[in-house]
Amino acid sequence: MAYDVTGRLHEIFDEQQVSEKFRKREFVLEVQDGQYPEQIKFQLVQDKTALIDPYKMGDEVKVTFNLRGRGFNKNGQMLYFTNLEAWRIEPATGGAPAGGGSSYQQQPAARPAAQNQNPNLRAQPTAQPIAGDDDNDLPF
Repeated sequence: MAYDVTGRLHEIFDEQQVSEKFRKREFVLEVQDGQYPEQIKFQLVQDKTALIDPYKMGDEVKVTFNLRGRGFNKNGQMLYFTNLEAWRIEPATGGAPAGGGSSYQQQPAARPAAQNQNPNLRAQPTAQPIAGDDDNDLPF
């Protein structure tokens, strides 16, 4: 499932060549959530590492990302990690970035998720419901 969040670029890190076949670049987005701002780290991978290039720290951007998680066994103990993998970055206002154009396509904004209290974080629906309320025989 894809999510998007709007915030201010707080920090941008250099690209890292993790292995011969994998490279990543991380950045931190500051998001206002109530009284205290949240600083959330995202990663860009492979051919997406250049998406952050047109922007500078302090720019207000909208980031579209996927939640990624994996488990692995280390010395008999199961460990887990989660990444926020960004795949689109665009100006928060919908205009072009200050540094020029970018290679992504702008898509319509997503509908806010009903249970989410943070207006800056929204889930984007990826599929239609399996059945409507009229199509099932459940008693509730």
